[in-house]
This record gives sequence, C-alpha cells and structure tokens, in this order.
Amino acid sequence: MHLAALAVFVGLAAARRLDVSWNVGYVQVNRDGHSMRTAIGVNGALPVAPIYADQGDTLYLHVHNSLNKTTSIHAHGILQTGSNFMDGAAMVTQCGIPPGDSFTYQVVLNQTGTFWIHGHDHDELADGLRAPLIIRDAAPPYQYDGEYVLAFEDWYTAMFDERMDETLDPTKPFPPPPSFPYALINGVNANYTETMRFAADSVYRVRLVNMATTEWFKFSMPGHEMHVIEADGVYSDPFLTDGLTIAPGQRYSVLVRAHASDRLNYQYLVEIYASFIPRLAGLNPRYHAGLIEYQKDAPLVGSDKEELLDQLPEDVPLAWNWDIELKALSRQPVLPVTRQIEIVIGGALFSDGITRDLINNVSYVPPKVPTLYSALSLGDLAYNASLYGPNSNVIVIDHMEYVELLIQNPSRLPHPIHLHMTTFQVVEYGPASDDVIISQGATPPKIPAPVRSFDRWPMERDTIVVPPMQYAKVRFHAQDGFVAYGHCHLQVHLRMGMAFTLVVAPDVMQKTMTIPPSMYELCRKQGIPITGNAAGNPGADMSVLPQEPFIVSH
Repeated sequence: MHLAALAVFVGLAAARRLDVSWNVGYVQVNRDGHSMRTAIGVNGALPVAPIYADQGDTLYLHVHNSLNKTTSIHAHGILQTGSNFMDGAAMVTQCGIPPGDSFTYQVVLNQTGTFWIHGHDHDELADGLRAPLIIRDAAPPYQYDGEYVLAFEDWYTAMFDERMDETLDPTKPFPPPPSFPYALINGVNANYTETMRFAADSVYRVRLVNMATTEWFKFSMPGHEMHVIEADGVYSDPFLTDGLTIAPGQRYSVLVRAHASDRLNYQYLVEIYASFIPRLAGLNPRYHAGLIEYQKDAPLVGSDKEELLDQLPEDVPLAWNWDIELKALSRQPVLPVTRQIEIVIGGALFSDGITRDLINNVSYVPPKVPTLYSALSLGDLAYNASLYGPNSNVIVIDHMEYVELLIQNPSRLPHPIHLHMTTFQVVEYGPASDDVIISQGATPPKIPAPVRSFDRWPMERDTIVVPPMQYAKVRFHAQDGFVAYGHCHLQVHLRMGMAFTLVVAPDVMQKTMTIPPSMYELCRKQGIPITGNAAGNPGADMSVLPQEPFIVSH
C-alpha cells in the first residue's frame, strides 16, 4: 500500500528535475499467486514502482528498451502543453523506441492529481508496463492528514499477444471463450491486499487508479462516508457516495473521515468484474476485502461484500451516481459549441474473415509516418484529412473551435473512451440514436435510456464510459495545436481498431512546434519516414499504401 504520511503539502520544495530510469524488459513473475508467466517489467521487476512528483516538477523518464520489439511510454492524463511530441503514442506522436535503444521523455508536470503512466506500443501495458503517477498539490483545496493509493490491475495467465491471436484467428469462433483474470491491488493478488491504518478522527485521501486492460473495479468502504473530490486529475466539489465503479483508465480520489473512536476495525471492499462476460461464481465477479485498522486487536465490523458490491450499478460512470452529477471545483461554465463531431462506435466482419472494431466505420491502422510528423510537414495540405491515411481515422479541427464530441455507442458493451492531450467537459448522456443502432446491425432497446445532463458546473475528465445503447456528449476548446489519439481503453478493442485521431490546428503546430532531433533519430534507425503523408510521400501521393480488408457485414 502506498501511504503518504503527510497530505497537507505546505512549503513543498521548489520545482525540480525528477530523474527516473526505466529499463523495460521481460521478467518471469508470479503476480497472482497461482502461476509463473512472462511479463514486461521495469529494472527487472514487477510491479513498476509508482512515480511521485510535486506540481511544477519536470519528469525526466530515461527509458532503455530491452525488449525484442519497440516500446513507447504515455503519461495518461498529462496534457503535454507545448510538448505534444512527448505524449508517447507510437506512430501517432512518435516512432517507438527500437530494441536496444534508449530515449528520455521530458514531461513538465503542471497539473496535480491522480494519473498513471504506461506502455503505448504493442499493447505492452497489458503485460505489466504500467504504474501510478501521483502529482501533489502545493496548495490543495482540501485538507487531509494522510493518503493511500490503490492501483487496480487485471492479470491474465497468458500474455496479451497469445489471447489476441485467438481473438483475431478467422478460423476460430468469435468471440473466443472468456478469460477470467485475477485482481491485483498495488501489484499483488487482491486476496492479500495491504492494510489501511486510520487514526481516530483523521481525514484521509484515497486515490483509486484503474490500470486494468479489460475489467472494471468497484470500491466501497462500509461504515465510512466517502466524498469524491477528484476525477481524472480534476478537482470536484465534495460529492457523497457509498461506492464507485471505475472503468479502465479512470481515476478518482475520495476523502474519508475516520471515526472518533478507535475501538473497532472495518473493511474496504473491492470487486473486479466485466459486465459483458458471463457471470460465473468465483470467477466473474471476484470479491475482495482489505482491512481498515484503527487498533491492531480491535473487533472487526464485517460486511457482506457480495451483497453490498452487487448493489453498485454496472456500466455507469460513477456507482450510485453518474459522474455527470459531479461539479468541477474550478466553476468553469459550460463551453459553447461551434462544431459537433459524431463518433460512432461499432464492429464488423471484414473480407479477410476477421472481426474488427470501428469508429465511424473505420478500423484504425497506424500510418507509415507518425501523424504528428505528417501534420508538421504537409504545409497547407495538413488540413486534408485523407492524407493521414484511410485507416488513421483523422478528424481535422480548426484553431479555437469549440468542439462537442457526440459519442454514440450502439453496442451492448460499455466503452471507456480516453482522449489524449486534453480534458473535456461531461455534458450529457442519453439514448443512442435508433438510426445509428440499426446501421450497426443491432435492435434498439424497447425502453431507451433517460437523458442526463450536467447541473451548472460541468465536470471535466479525460476518460469517459459510454454505456451500452447510449451516447455521451463531451466538449473541449481547441486552444492549442496538437495531435490527440482517442481510443477505447479496453486493450482488446484498441488492438481491434477502436481508435481515431484529432489533428487540431496544424497551421499553429507548424509555426510553434519543433520536434527534438533525438525523436527523429528513433524513426531513422528503423527506416521510418519523418515527413510526408501517411504513405511517406510528399503531397497527395498515397500510392504505396497497402489495400486494407473491407467491411463485409456489421
């Protein structure tokens, strides 16, 4: 358990250079207490140690690649203002780091809150390359006496590529039989989770990070009041809740006041589950309990974890309450809209017999040139979305546009959609359009979901769950030039193509952004072009792009 003894960070040291070295390589580990397997670790070990920083620090993350494939690192939720090229999404904002090579990410940490950092190439986060990133506030708006970090992971007995080989094999049934991962909390089997130690009448901040690739986590602290104060690195007004449902990629902080008496001990409860996988006793869901200790030998107030956690709703962004009910502490008014962009989630059978996932009827395939490098080198043609490739799923946005993304989910699975480089206001949820549902080969529900809208001060975040057969509306202001990857944070869905790319104000980028030579060198070492369109050619010549399989049926 990661405990910070002092939570009122008054008089923190001045902004500093924070050097962290990661040698990314293969390790043999038994993380679930049941089986050894090959995984991807850092400096010969798993779990990867959390990174703690103070607001204003600059993180120098020195990465050496000891894998047999490229790697890259993404700081999830960090806005990278002025340093889009450090965002870490391979073939979107950089070329991957080649095997045997090294690269240093330089990340200015001007935000505060709960983040995480993970591999963003070859699905390496699914095999262990992930860690919490905690940025402490020099003047936090809420006072507390200590904090705990709970980092949740799902852990499978097979490596991700093995599971994907079965999923993408056209000779085998789709979808494949379900897998039932184990829950890890701070890197160990959740059956052995560590103790939270509370002092009577003290206030604690509990940070919750879902670093899983497939599974949702529920969290509750029976006998204690929890007030949500943060979602995805953004402070909220205190919001009372009995429990939280946390999707892959999402983070929350809650404040908890300890009881005035220390005569009793309590439990905190955790459930790992996936609503789209059949329920099977002992496998999906799995229930876990940790100890909240006031006194070592005090009597325990037990809880029926199955009964209590089963009451928490599934496929919604915040248990018992929707995240749309949160209010941003910043009190920013809702943004106007000058452009609405529809994002339609889908899936289809393709001409090669493989089922893939879609955004706007396109299954994402990386271009031959990182999209950011194309935007910087195409001149006026950078506003032509087709030049980024037919499968890069690029949407070009003008500088200073007020954008509303209407994300339609006409499927029976929830999807946590993460947008790099920006937070967005959560404005509305409602029923997916019947036309959209029918276009994806599905049947509209007999009772559509209700419309839920923000109240006064919309909450901001960077990862939103779009529930089954529903839409979500989110808004942001395109104040800077950047390339932002948007994708489902279920790793299987990302691998199957559920992604899109926003190219925002390429003319501004061309005037203000300079790629470090060391980043171009990563490409040159692999023979990857650093200028031109998605095919690596100047102008509109796309002749060398391969013909991708086409949709046969939804």
